[in-house]
Amino acid sequence: PVHADWTLLTKWLKNDLQWDGLIVTDWADINNLYTREKVARDKKDAIRIAINAGIDMAMEPYKVDYCTILRELVEEGSVSMERIDDAAARALRLKYRLGLFDHPNTTLKEHPDHASKKFRKEALESAVETMVLLKNENSLLPLSQGTRLLVTGPTANSMRSLNGGWSYTWQGHLTDSYAKDYNTILEALSATFGAANVSYVPTVSFNNEGHYEDETVSDFAPALKAAEKADVIVACIGENSYCETPGNLTDLHLSANQREMVKALAKTGKPILLVINEGRPRILADIEPLAQAVVDVIIPGNFGGDALALLLSGKRNFSAKLPFTYPREINSLVTYDYKVSEEVGKMEGVYDYDARVNVQWPFGYGKSYTTFSYSNLHVDKHQFGPSDMLTVTVDITNTGSVDGKEAVLLYSSDHVASVVPDNKRLRAFDKLALMPGETRAVRFTIPASDLAFVNAQGLWTLEAGDFTLSIGPLSATVSCSESYTWTSPNI
Repeated sequence: PVHADWTLLTKWLKNDLQWDGLIVTDWADINNLYTREKVARDKKDAIRIAINAGIDMAMEPYKVDYCTILRELVEEGSVSMERIDDAAARALRLKYRLGLFDHPNTTLKEHPDHASKKFRKEALESAVETMVLLKNENSLLPLSQGTRLLVTGPTANSMRSLNGGWSYTWQGHLTDSYAKDYNTILEALSATFGAANVSYVPTVSFNNEGHYEDETVSDFAPALKAAEKADVIVACIGENSYCETPGNLTDLHLSANQREMVKALAKTGKPILLVINEGRPRILADIEPLAQAVVDVIIPGNFGGDALALLLSGKRNFSAKLPFTYPREINSLVTYDYKVSEEVGKMEGVYDYDARVNVQWPFGYGKSYTTFSYSNLHVDKHQFGPSDMLTVTVDITNTGSVDGKEAVLLYSSDHVASVVPDNKRLRAFDKLALMPGETRAVRFTIPASDLAFVNAQGLWTLEAGDFTLSIGPLSATVSCSESYTWTSPNI
């Protein structure tokens, strides 16, 4: 456990990196060294191990005997006064840096921008910039004014879902009462498209008094009836708020209730827009083909409903890319930087990566109401050394008919390494706004050390050999002329 790891906490962090901050445990985690991880005999043994490993402050929520036991350990010589002095100095240093000796209390008047119009505008902008358009068949989106909408599903009229856990309360269960002045998805769509054009039938609702996945299912008939008068069905699916252990899952599938709701609505023949709002990728492979459009809003906060309405109406354009790999099956939850040995076609006998890992949408995927093309990829050095800087440029053109923003991602791939290399690693990214027909150059400057990896000895190393740098569909090969290994993690 990290709370007992001297190498990580003291050698690497404090000594090698010369980091002079304060290390604090999480909730009761010194106790967990003996109650859960079983690396200590009892509480006294756990305190000895943790403090000597480098812990400076303990979060002890249950008893007041921690200080008494720690003093006993010092008097017995099991914990040195030097270690106590170091921890105390780190606590005092942090308090001085925070100005707590001059201003021990924080008052609202000292922060006039808190919850101000300025910050609300930035919160709205953040929500607009982070929603991902994953599917848009036959240009269902944007929706034109006058479009009649049937809004349904458990996340449609919930501020709790928009904010998630650790927001207004731990599990977020009181959010709807605290955030009632903001718009849910339903309220924002009604304001944007007109209340007369928006009908709402919950169909599946969250039971906020119980577990976060407790759902109430009503008769589907009212929703099916309402769909007859709708042009588009907006099915708002996903999760209620949760966090930490109460939110743990044993199955990544979206709830059967919600999936059955979508299947029933699909039988009406009306186009379906799936609005996904969840904190992790819930499996929905059986209902995705039933939808003409899919948007993942990814817990956007109080202004999520307003941001979604702006995007669906075309007043703003989607520009976000998916920040994780969205699996199609429960055994396909992987990171984007999987090892090259897991890919298809490398050599005979290698496991078939595509057969074992079935992806719904890959990392970095995201659509827009316009299109972009990439050209003229250039790297300033084809041969480089460990201390060099690499400058990569590429031209991006808006080839569509509306304004848009494109997130430009630079990846590197190591051809051969002493430890099996990742298939690719994200090295830099930028987002730029382009008008129709406009072309702009994007410039990335990265140190060669960014291409290093941690070797079998736990040290950062850059090995001589070839690398591929890629942006969009374009790529270039560069070569490192000599190997170098850093003896400190501070490269």
